[in-house]
Amino acid sequence: MRRLLSSALCAGLVLAASPLFAAGNPETGKLLTYTCAGCHGIPEYRNAYPSYHVPKIAGQNEAYLVNALKGYKSGDRQHPTMTAQATSFSDQDIADIAAYLAAQKAK
Repeated sequence: MRRLLSSALCAGLVLAASPLFAAGNPETGKLLTYTCAGCHGIPEYRNAYPSYHVPKIAGQNEAYLVNALKGYKSGDRQHPTMTAQATSFSDQDIADIAAYLAAQKAK
């Protein structure tokens, strides 16, 4: 009985310590964000249609970036360009991109 409890405790600790999402690698994320700057890196840039201000993403919260990209990938968020970009990324790519962008200083 004691051995069973020890095994269950160890399994519970391993599960509790494991992250729900894969940890992002900022170095890989930097390589994956080369096209992002084309819109998100231009000061005062506005999208052509529908017309709105394109947000800066450098320095954003990592969890927000992951959720936003997964939202575009799943179709919960709607934008043709962002949907096309996000659907090309794996979950690990998204984690890497978010880790890199979150580590940047907002300009």
